[in-house]
Amino acid sequence: MQELHDYVIITLGLLFYAVGFTCFQLPYEITTGGLAGAGAVIFYATGFPVQYTYFIVNILLLCIAVKVLGLKFCLKTIYAVFMLTFLLGFVQEVMIYIGQHYPESFAYINPRSHLPQVVNNNAFMSCILGAAIEGIGIGIVFLSNGSTGGTDIIAAIINKYKDVTLGQMMMLCDVIIITSSILLPEATVDKLLYGYCTLIITNLLLDYVVDRGRQSVQFFIFSKKYDEIAAAINETHRGVTVLDGQGWYTKQSRKVLVVLAKKRESTNIFRIIQNIDPNAFVSQSKVIGVFGEGFDKIKVKADKKEKQ
Repeated sequence: MQELHDYVIITLGLLFYAVGFTCFQLPYEITTGGLAGAGAVIFYATGFPVQYTYFIVNILLLCIAVKVLGLKFCLKTIYAVFMLTFLLGFVQEVMIYIGQHYPESFAYINPRSHLPQVVNNNAFMSCILGAAIEGIGIGIVFLSNGSTGGTDIIAAIINKYKDVTLGQMMMLCDVIIITSSILLPEATVDKLLYGYCTLIITNLLLDYVVDRGRQSVQFFIFSKKYDEIAAAINETHRGVTVLDGQGWYTKQSRKVLVVLAKKRESTNIFRIIQNIDPNAFVSQSKVIGVFGEGFDKIKVKADKKEKQ
């Protein structure tokens, strides 16, 4: 069921990305990052469909990723590549159909892509909306341990071993792709700047979504029914540590429960405490990072001299 849930969420994230790219970027010929952006540059120059470029190059990258990221990660990536290839083409066909049958709803339809401009005569607003939707979509995909392929694969490989954000690595790869759009015959400086704005906004939203999804909290729970609370929390597959404490005023010994959990699990933990001991004293705080089983992996390589 968890795997099925992941694939459903990945599909949702890919749909977000396809909508943001097709509806808000292509009609204005704004170049984004990633293989979709590289495909867009080729499309603007030759008319070769974006989804075909995206698919062909991804197949080559996946051959490398299988060895580095493992088969489980690549299965989801392969699924994402096929699904996004389909969604890019599907959303384009839907938008072209709408543009042809309801032309009065749009002020301008791009003659090259036949895509209508959803945000009429406002390239900057379209750039912001498209970048935001793309960033949210990619973030949703990464939270489900998936990838949209292309530069995401490169970023995921480096993120696996180095303590750097996905957004930073993707930005490094994507700058070259966006800058290459200046070589197009009809390229202008404003479209290049829109591309850079798209890149920045997309990666900011990506990091925001991923960080929010992985945010952790720490609980200190003081209760006479500590054993019941600990057992109930442990049944949710979340670990509990019991510490010995002493009240300074009463001089009485107390047991203190320490729980590290994902932020989304906070409500469930509070419900458990409320049901067992409504008078319990609870402290909740955010933590910057939690590493180990059930949380993130430590991505800093150990010093070889120290290991010896």
